Amino acid sequence: MHQSSKYFQSVQLAEGFYCYIWQGRGNNCNSCLFANVLRGERPHVIVDPGHITNEMGETCLDYLSKAIEGDGFKVSDIGLIINTHSHPDHCQANESVIKKSGAWVTLSAEEDEFRNTLGKKLYSMFRMKAPQFTPFFFLKEGTLELGAKNKTTLQVFHTPGHSPGSICLYWPDNKLLITGDVVFYGSIGRTDFPSGSLSLLKRSIDRLSQLDVECLVPGHNTEYGSIIKGKLNVERNFQAVKLFL
Repeated sequence: MHQSSKYFQSVQLAEGFYCYIWQGRGNNCNSCLFANVLRGERPHVIVDPGHITNEMGETCLDYLSKAIEGDGFKVSDIGLIINTHSHPDHCQANESVIKKSGAWVTLSAEEDEFRNTLGKKLYSMFRMKAPQFTPFFFLKEGTLELGAKNKTTLQVFHTPGHSPGSICLYWPDNKLLITGDVVFYGSIGRTDFPSGSLSLLKRSIDRLSQLDVECLVPGHNTEYGSIIKGKLNVERNFQAVKLFL
C-alpha cells in the first residue's frame, strides 16, 4: 500500500509495518508504525512521532495522524511510543500522542538522562519547550519482544554518536533496520549538537554495517533519497557513508 500527500508518503514495507516519509518543507522526522502487535485496546507501536508543529508552522502531527488514518489506523490506538533519541524533531509529539491514547513511552536510559540535562539546552537552541513525559521502561541493548502471540521480535542496538543514547532497531525476520539519525541515504547524523561524537558515530555505524540488512529506514530523507532497499544497495550505502567518518 502506497499513499502520498503533500506532507507524508505512506509505504508498507512488511505485513503490519508502515513507514511515513516526511515530505514537507520544514524539518521533521520519518515515523514508523507497527500495527496490531500489542495486546489490548491500544495495539499499535509508533517509532518517533516527530514534531507537533515545526519551524515552518507545518502541523506535522496532524498530517501524520491523517496519513495513519489513511492506512486504517488511529493515533488513539497507539499503546507504545519508541524514541530512537530525544531530539525535538523526533519526540516533541510524545505528549500529544499520550494525551490521545494513554500510550507508554520508552527510550534508552542514557538518552533520558541527556534529555533532562544537556538536552534542555538543545531545546532552548530551537526555542522549544522540552516535552514532558515519563518513560514506562528503558530500552536496553538486546531483544525487544512486542506482543504475546505472534511476537514481533526486534533487536535493540545502542548507537551513540549523533546523541549519547541513540538506539537503532533491527527486525531480523524482515532484515529491516530503523536507524533514526545514525545513518541516512548517502549521509550521517550530525555530531555538532551537545554530546555528539564523530568517533562514537563511526563505531556505531561499523556495528550496524555488519548486520544482514535488506531494507534500511532512516530518520530523515536526503537529496539522494529515503528508504534504501536491497542488500547490495544497503551495503554500498554503508561503504559510502563511512567516507564521512
